[in-house]
Amino acid sequence: MIVTSAPETQHRVLLQNIRWETYEALLKDFEEQPTVRLTYDRGLLEIMTPLDPHEGNKKIIGRFVETLTEELEIEIRSLGSRTCRRRDLLRGLEPDQCYYITNESVVRGVRQIDLDRYPPPDLVIEIDITSSSIDRMALYITLGIPEVWRYDGNAIAFYRLQNGQYQTCETSVIFPFVRSEDILQFLNRSGTMGENRLIRSFREWVRERSQGF
Repeated sequence: MIVTSAPETQHRVLLQNIRWETYEALLKDFEEQPTVRLTYDRGLLEIMTPLDPHEGNKKIIGRFVETLTEELEIEIRSLGSRTCRRRDLLRGLEPDQCYYITNESVVRGVRQIDLDRYPPPDLVIEIDITSSSIDRMALYITLGIPEVWRYDGNAIAFYRLQNGQYQTCETSVIFPFVRSEDILQFLNRSGTMGENRLIRSFREWVRERSQGF
């Protein structure tokens, strides 16, 4: 086993030549430690501990998604950083936030969703302030995630899965009136106003923009 340490500020460690069984055992061991994230790609295993900016941004963007579904009266299943893995692909990772929206009714009442039997989450939020050692977007493609919102600390981009590749798009597939620049505009306000006030402001914006949706 080869160990490569990332810079301390990134809180990442990359392990090579790790068996799938070891990855699954570590997932079980870390069940009670939600601050530890594991990304696995055919023998490569990255262990990451997120920093406060990472966690704060994912929660706020997640609240934007949840507010949208509330105002549009769309059912949703929120699964946070649940592990998405496929043994047959030898790939697995924890998104920063993930949601079933289009396929919510398909997984409603399913206690533990097996991606070998059920579709993957419809929307994933990916915070990439410090780049992963593993190409997580490639893993999302392999798992068939239809839409990803990716924030790098400065800009946010929307990606839709088309013909086995992600294509950037100005508006969300699930929420067609929402542009990436709209989300960024509200996200940039989070440093100057309280979180609940920010969400109230976003909710008012959704009500105005969603007329006729």
